[in-house]
Amino acid sequence: MTNTTPRIEHIRHANGVVELQLARPDKMNALDPAMFEALVDAGEGLKRDGDVRAVVIGGQGKAFCAGLDMQSFDRMAGGDGSGSELLGKGAASDILARTHGISNVAQYVAMVWREVPVPVIAALHGVAFGGGLQVALGADIRLVAHGTRMSVMEVKWGLVPDMGGMVLMRELLRDDVMRELTYTGRIVEAEEAVRIGLATRLSDDPRSEALRLAAEIAGKSPDAIRGGKRLLNASASMDAASLLLRESVEQKALMGSANQSEAVRANMEKRAPQFVSAMPAP
Repeated sequence: MTNTTPRIEHIRHANGVVELQLARPDKMNALDPAMFEALVDAGEGLKRDGDVRAVVIGGQGKAFCAGLDMQSFDRMAGGDGSGSELLGKGAASDILARTHGISNVAQYVAMVWREVPVPVIAALHGVAFGGGLQVALGADIRLVAHGTRMSVMEVKWGLVPDMGGMVLMRELLRDDVMRELTYTGRIVEAEEAVRIGLATRLSDDPRSEALRLAAEIAGKSPDAIRGGKRLLNASASMDAASLLLRESVEQKALMGSANQSEAVRANMEKRAPQFVSAMPAP
């Protein structure tokens, strides 16, 4: 895949807050191979960035993301079934290939946000359909504007959710609700999305609220925030005994560390803490 047109705008805010804006507003930020590449590159870059403390991801123009580019569906109808119509040409074009850990490229576009070591907040407006919804589900938190519409839309095109949607939805939705949305592809309005768990909460201005929330998170110990995300990620797959031990491992690494000591001092002295860069994972 060759990304000849910028698909993601990167904005760095104070105190380690990074904002990513899907930047294809004329196409309602629809996903094409270049957008896939840009999202993966952005996520990989954030994974390596020791100074980032929180991430906000949103979309420019009328919508967060309308899903897969219509031209990809057109090519898919006459394709060979390998997935190259979606992923582009090259070594990563077969959807069965696990090119990014347990994921293929398309799945990693959503799953990478779980691997980014700091909280990721999705600010949604307009629509989040199909693959666009799955990208949003990869975030830790989803703030949605009134009037936002969401859909597990793949069945409309004779497909199943295949960008991590099954893994991500099962953490959020009741099984019967997940099945209904997958089988029907019906559009869910913002209020229902919050009620059933697709979204975290409604917002009059999700981008501004997401940036405020990110700034609040960035003011906490980066070690505790990263440790908390590791534990939350692990909670979906670990049994109770393993997760309890993991809690203890994370806590032992934090206790008495530079940032934990600074958090205590700042609270005792009633001042804003001055944290240093996060330490490596235990």
